[in-house]
Amino acid sequence: MNFVDFHNQHDLVPETPRYIPAPKTRAVLEYADLPIIDLASAGTLEGRIALAAQARDAMTDHGFFCVINHGYKPAQTERIFDIADVPFSRVDDAEKQVYAGTVNETGSYQGYKLRQFWHINNGVRDQIEHYNINRDVNKRAHPPALRPFLPEIAEFARHNHEEVLHPILKLLALGLELPEDALVNLHRYSAVGETSVRFMKYYGRPKEEELKAKNVWLKGHTDIGTLTILYSQPVAALQILAKDGSWKWVKHIENALVINAGDALEFLSGGFYRATIHRVVQPPADQQSYTRLGVFYFAMADDSVTLAPLLESPVLQRVGVTKVFDGVAPPTMEEWRKGRTVAYGQSALTPAGKGVEEEVISGVVVKHYN
Repeated sequence: MNFVDFHNQHDLVPETPRYIPAPKTRAVLEYADLPIIDLASAGTLEGRIALAAQARDAMTDHGFFCVINHGYKPAQTERIFDIADVPFSRVDDAEKQVYAGTVNETGSYQGYKLRQFWHINNGVRDQIEHYNINRDVNKRAHPPALRPFLPEIAEFARHNHEEVLHPILKLLALGLELPEDALVNLHRYSAVGETSVRFMKYYGRPKEEELKAKNVWLKGHTDIGTLTILYSQPVAALQILAKDGSWKWVKHIENALVINAGDALEFLSGGFYRATIHRVVQPPADQQSYTRLGVFYFAMADDSVTLAPLLESPVLQRVGVTKVFDGVAPPTMEEWRKGRTVAYGQSALTPAGKGVEEEVISGVVVKHYN
C-alpha cells in the first residue's frame, strides 16, 4: 500500500489535531536567489540531462536549490506536518526523557534530541527539540502517541528516498558525467545507515539569551550527509552564507522542497559540489510568537561507503579535486557521521578568525560560523 492509498482510506488513518502553520512574514528580507528544479521533467533522459545542468550549476554556485513537483500533493504535505507535531505536542517531558537518543554513546540522533543539548554561544544553549526516525521505523521503540503513525512515516521515508533523493542523485551524477546510478548505488534503501526522517521544533528564547547569542538559534554549519531534504514552511529563520560573505534568507515556497548538499557529497565530488554553510536565526518580529516546525529527510550514504572523491568522473579529471584528505585516510560514512554527531555542540571549538571556529573530525577541519 503506498502513501496515497493509505491516506485515502480515512478509516485507517489515525486522527491527530491539525497543525496550523504561521502566516507568512511581512518583513522585508534579503532572500537568496535559489534555482528551482522541476522534477516533472525527470521522467525522460532528455529531461534529466537538462535538469542535470541546472542542478550542477545550483550545487556549484549555491549548494542549495528548491524542488517542485516532487510527488507530494499539498494535502499530503499538510498531513505530514500534522504528524510531525505529535512527538512534541502529544508527549510530555517525562516521556520524552524515556525516548531520548543516546547521542554521545552511539553517535546517533535516533529518538529525541532534547532542548539545551547544544551550546550555541556565550553560555546560551539551544531551545530546539527534534525527533529522529530511521528509515527503518522499527529500528527502535517510539512513544505510544507516535506509534499509530509509523506506517505513514515509513511510506514518507520511502517516498523521499526513492522519488526525491534518487532522482536528484541521478541528476548530480550526470553533472559529474558519471553513470546515472553512480550515486544512487551508494544510497541503497535497505542498506545499513542513518538516513532518517527528522521532525524538528524551534521554541523562542528570553530576550537576554537572544542578546547573548546574537539572535542565532543554530550557528552556521554544514550538514553531515550527502543531501538534506527540507519541506518548506513559512517561518523565516533559515539563512545561507553567500559567496560574498553575507547571510541570505531562504524564502518559503508553498509545497516546495529545499535541497542542500552536505559534507559527504562534497567529499565524494572532490569539492565540485560544495556543502553549503547555513544557520537558523530568530524569525522576524511578526513571526516570533510562533513555534517553527520542520520536516526533514537527512540522506547519508550507506555506512560502509568510503567518502573518497569519485576520480573516475571526467569532470573531476578536467577541473581537478579541491577537497582532499591530506595525509589522512578518507573516513567511511559511519565514521564521519559518528564523529560529527558526537562532537556537534559539545566539543570545545578553536577560534579561527572573525566569527569562525574550528574543530578536527577524522583528521578533517570542520568550521562553525557565528
